Amino acid sequence: MKFKVTNINLPTAIVIILCLLFIDQAFKFFIKLNYPLSLYGNGAIIDWGFFKMLFVENKGMAMGTNLNDILPFFSDKTAKLVLTIIRLVAIVGIGYWLWDNIRKQSPNLFRWALCLIFAGAMGNIIDSVFYGIIFSHSYGQVATLFPEEGGYAPIFQGHVVDMLQFPLVSWNWPDWMPWIGGENYTFFQYVFNFADTAISIGVGIIIVFNKRIFGQ
Repeated sequence: MKFKVTNINLPTAIVIILCLLFIDQAFKFFIKLNYPLSLYGNGAIIDWGFFKMLFVENKGMAMGTNLNDILPFFSDKTAKLVLTIIRLVAIVGIGYWLWDNIRKQSPNLFRWALCLIFAGAMGNIIDSVFYGIIFSHSYGQVATLFPEEGGYAPIFQGHVVDMLQFPLVSWNWPDWMPWIGGENYTFFQYVFNFADTAISIGVGIIIVFNKRIFGQ
């Protein structure tokens, strides 16, 4: 088996995905096993102004949205379980999409993008499926791995670990503006992780280079 970064084959894709997963999970394990949750009002782990390293846990989807915010008839646990199942189905679809494009020798840039998206999605699924049973909670304490009393949540009910934030600039909206007048706003206040970054880069590649990938 030959590893070709300039022409991604299946072994190369597997190596890329495993490397990205290792980096993502190494960051998350380091945060979980060394810091408690960054609660509101507490200082950041690292604060360089334009960049902060925090420790937050996301129970839902992107930007902290929960599925039962959209479907309010779901309980919190049911919404989390359904979301995890949707993610598992999606990762199977993405995995097949990647394999099919490798088999068809689609543009290499597209295969790179799918590797990034698959690895990022898999990284967050690992959190959702397993973290609840292998870690104790992190509220006011540093979590332990494989605690004797059991984890903080059942399988499929884990929380995704986020830690990166780039609050580039903040301002107060003018008082005359309806609804948001006088409120403080921070541009790119959302906290994310390495897996989210991989997904975003993969999607960005597809959007920016769509003509090169899909033709006219």
